[in-house]
Amino acid sequence: MELKKYPQLILRAKCRPILEITNEDIARANEMLEFMYAVNGAGLAGPQVGWKRQIVTLDVSGEKKGGLILVNPRIISSEGEVEAEEGCLSLPGLWAPVKRAEKLVVVAYTLAGERVEQHVEGLLARAWQHEVDHLNGMLFIDRLAPTTLLTLRQKLRELELDQKESESK
Repeated sequence: MELKKYPQLILRAKCRPILEITNEDIARANEMLEFMYAVNGAGLAGPQVGWKRQIVTLDVSGEKKGGLILVNPRIISSEGEVEAEEGCLSLPGLWAPVKRAEKLVVVAYTLAGERVEQHVEGLLARAWQHEVDHLNGMLFIDRLAPTTLLTLRQKLRELELDQKESESK
C-alpha cells in the first residue's frame, strides 16, 4: 500500500458506498488496518491509499491492536464543539487547531455486514469526523479559519513541490 499525499487528486474524491462487501474489500480493509499501524496512524480512509470506497480504519488507543474497520460510516448526530490540534498522514508535518463536534452518534457496518451504532466522544469522535471527511473529499485544512490557513501556506507549498518532485521521478 502506498500513502497518498497532498495535493494528490484522489484525496478530493467522493467515495462510493459499498453495496456488497467482497472478499477483495475484506482483504484490502485488513491490509489498510495493518498499514495504518505501520505508519503510526489513528485512522485511515480509502482515498488515502488510492481506494474510492467508503471504508475507514480507526484505532485511537495507541495499542496497535483491536482497531475498527468501518464500512459506509455515517455521522447521525453531533453535539457540542471542541477545538484541538489535528494532523493527517496525507499532510505530513502539518498540524493546526480544528473545531469539531465533541460527541457523535455514528453508524457503520462491519466487514461481516452487521450494522453498528455507537455514541462516541473525545479523540474517537474527532477521528470519526476526520475520516468521514476524507470519504467526502475533504481534508482537515478545509475546516481551518482563513487566517490559520495563511500561516500554513508555506508548508502547503512545500508539500505540493514534494509531490511534483515525486511524480517526476
